Amino acid sequence: MFQAMQYRMIMLAGTFMSASVYADDKVASATTPASGTNPMAVSNLWQLTLGMVVVLAIMLGLAWILKRTGKFQMAAGGGLKILGGLSIGSRERVVLLQVGETQLLVGVAPGQVRSLHVLDRPLEAPTQMRGGGFSEQLGRMMGKGGAP
Repeated sequence: MFQAMQYRMIMLAGTFMSASVYADDKVASATTPASGTNPMAVSNLWQLTLGMVVVLAIMLGLAWILKRTGKFQMAAGGGLKILGGLSIGSRERVVLLQVGETQLLVGVAPGQVRSLHVLDRPLEAPTQMRGGGFSEQLGRMMGKGGAP
């Protein structure tokens, strides 16, 4: 029984392979230079260009997303950390930095970075974000049946 099943599988695979070779021969004969198709045709070049543009757009989109989420920042060798930030205006921010054991409150505006205050007593770094991450908030909303 098992051998008969193997025989049928081999015969079926052979049939598909021969059909594939026959179909490949037809495709190969249709795309030979004698048939008049040029691989450097304008339509082929447009397709290649469009593919390259799509790949570049995907790469730029991923870089933008990583930059916006903060995952693209280089790690500082001196132990510099951004503990938090608050947007004050359309282009102004207040940022809490930690350098070693010292914490600084810094004002950031276009073309300017100014130290606003050096904290005498360092603030405790929050172990978890105030509202939780996106996945946690989504889980809470899904658990409550979608009610905010």
